[in-house]
Amino acid sequence: MRNTPLLDTVNEPRDTRDFSLEQLEQLARELRQETVDAVSQTGGHLGAGLGVVELTVALHHVFDTPDDLLIWDVGHQCYPHKILTGRRDSIRTLRQPGGLSGFCKRDESPYDVFGAGHSSTSISAALGMAVARDLSGKKNEVVAVIGDGAMSAGMAFEALNNAGSLGTRLIVILNDNDMSIAPPVGAMSAYLARLISSQPYHKLRDIGKSVADKFPQPLAKLARKAEHFARDIAVGGTLFEQLGFYYVGPVDGHNLAHLLPLLRNIKNEKDSGPVLLHVVTQKGHGYAPAEASDDKYHGVSSFDIQTGAQKKSAAAAPSYTKVFAQSLIQEAQADDKIIAITAAMPSGTGLDLFEKAFPERMFDVGIAEQHAVTFAAGLATQGYKPFCAIYSTFLQRAYDQVVHDVAIQKLPVRFALDRAGLVGADGATHAGSFDLAYLLTLPNFVVMAPSDEAELTHMVATAAAYDDGPSAVRYPRGEGVGIPLPGNGIVLEIGRGRIVREGERVALLSLGTRLAECMKAAESLNATVADARFAKPLDEELIGNLLKNHELVVTVEEGSSGGFGAHVLCFAAKEGLLDSHHKLLPLHLPDRFIDQNIPSVQYDEAGLNAAQIVQAVTEHLGAKPVLVKKRV
Repeated sequence: MRNTPLLDTVNEPRDTRDFSLEQLEQLARELRQETVDAVSQTGGHLGAGLGVVELTVALHHVFDTPDDLLIWDVGHQCYPHKILTGRRDSIRTLRQPGGLSGFCKRDESPYDVFGAGHSSTSISAALGMAVARDLSGKKNEVVAVIGDGAMSAGMAFEALNNAGSLGTRLIVILNDNDMSIAPPVGAMSAYLARLISSQPYHKLRDIGKSVADKFPQPLAKLARKAEHFARDIAVGGTLFEQLGFYYVGPVDGHNLAHLLPLLRNIKNEKDSGPVLLHVVTQKGHGYAPAEASDDKYHGVSSFDIQTGAQKKSAAAAPSYTKVFAQSLIQEAQADDKIIAITAAMPSGTGLDLFEKAFPERMFDVGIAEQHAVTFAAGLATQGYKPFCAIYSTFLQRAYDQVVHDVAIQKLPVRFALDRAGLVGADGATHAGSFDLAYLLTLPNFVVMAPSDEAELTHMVATAAAYDDGPSAVRYPRGEGVGIPLPGNGIVLEIGRGRIVREGERVALLSLGTRLAECMKAAESLNATVADARFAKPLDEELIGNLLKNHELVVTVEEGSSGGFGAHVLCFAAKEGLLDSHHKLLPLHLPDRFIDQNIPSVQYDEAGLNAAQIVQAVTEHLGAKPVLVKKRV
């Protein structure tokens, strides 16, 4: 049973404003306990939230949220924040249908001032809010919390550079959980950070600078060095200072006795421009199983609190991610020009397996999708075969590089787009809804989508063999359909689909893993079913024959409007294949964002499961489908 007497008295952050240091330390312990208990039931992102429990308590205690604006980068770490901001009663609905989002969400709470599921946006958003505050004549604080991983993205540095040049009052907290501070260094750095952030030091620093300017040149240089030493002895402020920020830190982010006075000093120094506070934390802090785990329990399913053992059901089939990784390893064994690239997602894309097999040929470039794409383009110019494995939703961040650095130059970069389609509990921010629409418009591209895990093996082999330009293969999150995998991938003929079931009157032309649902629907409709395999180039002969021999052709895809179906429709219209007797109906994701749920329910909502396909066909034809006995 949870024992949280102090947390039980907190309904919103203002309830903590009169707490003593000892009470805040107790609150942090109870908040950590509550976070672990909640995520043990729902699953989700655990390690990041545990790492910022004390920081969350301190920020909401010191700052007047929600009037002071607090922006969490990505939002993986926001569960403790949600508990403190009036959502404790619903915290066990995290990532569940109709429940709380796993990320910050503007329409969920006034304390979630900016929504995000992708990283490195916080400083840009915070700067926009700070400038809006200044233009409005307000005096509230704007605080962005960004992790050291998210700080690796170019967007974060663009924002830092802009903020420094504007000189706008802004507080950025760098949550560094990739290092530790030994006790004496931690105590010394906390003392220096507190001193440097204080108003007397600001005044002393200004006096020191003005005096130094009056010294002869050699002495002035020495005086300035001494002043810089007082800041830089606490590690690494030079870069941020050069960008125009006043650097403070590092400080132990789990020590409220150090953290609270430091935040108060920063808040009370109203005349400063942008400030960067460097806070060092431990991901998974305070929960032994997370601390001992390699990934610090970054993302977990429901688990046993005592042991940390996650409750995962046995997989009926290997995941598409694993099949991709194993297929790529197989191709790389035969071709030493194959290179694998990921943007901070080695385990998420399966490339951790590739790295074990070929450590010198796998590159994790950090949260830097733009760089990843152009890095791959550079490799391709030199005869290498880069496979750039990036989630569909994350490749959106590098679209200009895909166009300018890859497509225009017709470079054979291979894109492996994991998490294509709807993704379940991560909801709209991580759904791979748009890659078909944004890739099919590009000249020189080959775009593939496997209907099952065996097809994915063949498509990896096809991409490895294709050197005439860029290619992409998109595949969903989760398990395959459970068919046997081939010993070796077969190189497919570019732009050729296949008929998998013969029928009458109606043809279902499927792209990707909706094929299984199309086969179910076909039993009721007595329909022909075709697997397009390629979204680009289109199999024009196959499409033409389907339209000529069927009253209605239905395209089915796990993507937005403007994708595969739109290109089929455009081709058919140009070729004069549509008339009163031959119609084409595109089925795709609806024109709205779909919230978290289990994928099967999401596809029900999207109208892309068998029952909805049958209903769409029936309504379009204006007649009941022909019922046939199920084949044995």
